[in-house]
Amino acid sequence: QVQLVESGGGLVQAGGSLRLACAASGLTFSRYTMGWFRQAPGKEREFVAALNRGSTNTYYADSVKGRFTFSRDNAKTTVYLQMNSLKPEDTAIYYCAAGTPAWGSAYLQRMYAYWGQGTQVTVSS
Repeated sequence: QVQLVESGGGLVQAGGSLRLACAASGLTFSRYTMGWFRQAPGKEREFVAALNRGSTNTYYADSVKGRFTFSRDNAKTTVYLQMNSLKPEDTAIYYCAAGTPAWGSAYLQRMYAYWGQGTQVTVSS
């Protein structure tokens, strides 16, 4: 049974930082591209970042580029999303996902087979 468990969310002031983690189990982690997506209140879920199996390619949404850093530790079957310079518009539930998309499709939710339950990030102004 595949499980993805996010942690590290919370309440932070604008300009602050958070580090999200997503621990994976029940899959051959090193074979999967990992993604982060988020859903703000009243909005559809959107792509945040993707990281390929060997950590050689990352892909960020324009809205987070330069502020967020996606990394993975295959030995610990865990991925991390370091979020700096947070803005109120970053407030959302953040989900990690695992899939095997072609790299050009890594921003597409339908390319990910496994999803976590999400962790809430709230940025106050």
